[in-house]
Amino acid sequence: MKRLLAALSAGVLALTLTACSSDDNSAGESASSGAAASEGDFPIEIEHAFGTTTIESKPERVASVNWANHEVPLALGVVPVGMAAANFGDDDGDGVLPWVDEKLDELGAETPVLFDETDGIDFEAVADTDPDVILAAYSGLTQEDYDTLSEIAPVVAFPEAAWATSWRDVILYNSKGMGMEAEGEQLVADLDSEISDTVAEYPNLEGKATMFVTHVDTTDLSTVNFYTANDTRAAFFEDLGLTTPKAVEEASASGEFSGSVSAEQVDQFDDVDLIVTYGDQELVDVLKADPLLGQMPAIANDSIVFLDGSGPMGTAANPTPLSISWVLDDYVKELSEAVGE
Repeated sequence: MKRLLAALSAGVLALTLTACSSDDNSAGESASSGAAASEGDFPIEIEHAFGTTTIESKPERVASVNWANHEVPLALGVVPVGMAAANFGDDDGDGVLPWVDEKLDELGAETPVLFDETDGIDFEAVADTDPDVILAAYSGLTQEDYDTLSEIAPVVAFPEAAWATSWRDVILYNSKGMGMEAEGEQLVADLDSEISDTVAEYPNLEGKATMFVTHVDTTDLSTVNFYTANDTRAAFFEDLGLTTPKAVEEASASGEFSGSVSAEQVDQFDDVDLIVTYGDQELVDVLKADPLLGQMPAIANDSIVFLDGSGPMGTAANPTPLSISWVLDDYVKELSEAVGE
């Protein structure tokens, strides 16, 4: 099975702090992460899709909701008091993805309180952790969710649209909410450097037009469904020196996260050099045998990278602060091998 990973706009204040732990919760313990912010650095104001959040004093207890927000404090050496349990890609069923598990071990910390979000945000569980700030820069918060969480603690919401925050802005917005903007900026710079160094080892990827095809129903190949560049999985291709095919770029102008094209118009994908999708070799055989889809150059040339949609590798298709380093080498190598010379 081929492996996959996938996804600096906010103007922010120059702030740093050392996150402190609670006395009664070892999951709230944190490592030192830079110089402590002075009380004079506050209040912090963060503008986002629901307005402006004001954080009056430096947070000591950090909680997060929804996907991956907890990875920012962890990457900066701060263990949150509570975070959302992983609801997909969790290979051992403990509610913690492997790259998060490794970071907790590195910090010598216990697993924080895990919020079960199967049926939405568990507001009572969040409140029970008594947070000073709630991180949700990458999330699907509604106005009602935001209002309810704001009664518990100041909330760092997404800057523009639900589930559309880039991995860089996830770091910048959440680190600002913690009073650790300088550390967040350094983390972004470090990841950018790591990505650039890795991609430089595979020059054959430069400029290759790549599309992320969504789950394929082999019983109905009448439509090609794909993620647009508005989705963080497809947006990450640009970080890797890849380009967006014309049809995907045009679909992205709608602002939607996904698009579709009739298989009868498959010639729109004649410029696609590489496909990333969920599936296995059996899917390739089906696609190649199809009289329409088999005409796509990427399919005809076997230039396809697969990922396991239910496992950690498939989950890491959506780039996050900790998953990027965890799968980057393997992912870029797989892309390069699929492209060929």
